[in-house]
Amino acid sequence: MKKNQLGKSDLYISELTLGCMSLGTDKTKAQEIIDHALSVGINHLDTADLYDFGINEEIVGNAIHNKRNQIILTTKVGNHFNKDTKDWFWDPSKEHIKAGVKNSLRRLRTDYIDFYMLHGGTIDDPIDESIDAFEDLKREGIIRAYGISSIRPNVIREYVKRSNIDAVMMQYSILDPRPEEEMLDLLHQHAVSVLARGPLAKGILSNKGHQQIERKSREGFLDYSYEELVRVYDEIKNIVGVDTSLNTTALQYVLHHPAIASAVFGASSIVQVTENAAITQATLLSNERYQAIKASTKQMHYTNHR
Repeated sequence: MKKNQLGKSDLYISELTLGCMSLGTDKTKAQEIIDHALSVGINHLDTADLYDFGINEEIVGNAIHNKRNQIILTTKVGNHFNKDTKDWFWDPSKEHIKAGVKNSLRRLRTDYIDFYMLHGGTIDDPIDESIDAFEDLKREGIIRAYGISSIRPNVIREYVKRSNIDAVMMQYSILDPRPEEEMLDLLHQHAVSVLARGPLAKGILSNKGHQQIERKSREGFLDYSYEELVRVYDEIKNIVGVDTSLNTTALQYVLHHPAIASAVFGASSIVQVTENAAITQATLLSNERYQAIKASTKQMHYTNHR
């Protein structure tokens, strides 16, 4: 599988990332999914301390403990949570970030984190304080690189301007083109990579998209009504042809922009990993098809999330 440099760091990650939030709490099943992802060439795993209130990190840590050197490991911090009461609050303070990394290292059974992200953020945060925390951890060798998981353009711009982030994770798909308008080119110009989460749009852009639309999207998705989703799904299928995997097309679409280092997908089964890993055997998405797909969808703008 193709690997791309993450920003200006020395990290090279597979063009597909296994998002671990969907693994569930069955340790054996999670181990099988992770092992299969590694076997098809995926070397980048993404988790967060908040997922299942630390349990996800523990499961990932146990699954990779004996193969840590094969993996680029990402986790996130910023949500101050209580595992027992199952509640949390936003805390981007230096104190919390430095305490959070120690807890993540313990749960992940490792002594370093490859890529560490702030798990959210607002323009009212003590941004310089957060940056100082990540810079300290980098100098200490506890993390190798850092970034932010956010869809807020104003917040991302501040981190680009004031920090040495190597990547931003943001939601991006055929059905959510908001990053194209004001983020992707800017980040590429500053050598900041993008980790595109949600590339399959909750399964709507998968080979089982019709079923997902019926099951989960009767009320619509973002600016799309149910009827519009059905129409766009059928249009895209018509553009790429019945013999082409929609999973592959959706992943290739987001990877088309040079800012995108990896498409982050969730999986709760080996079958889902296999379907997405088929991208390595697929014919490249032509620019003609890319433009046709883009023309079939709605243009959207960031409004509330600034």
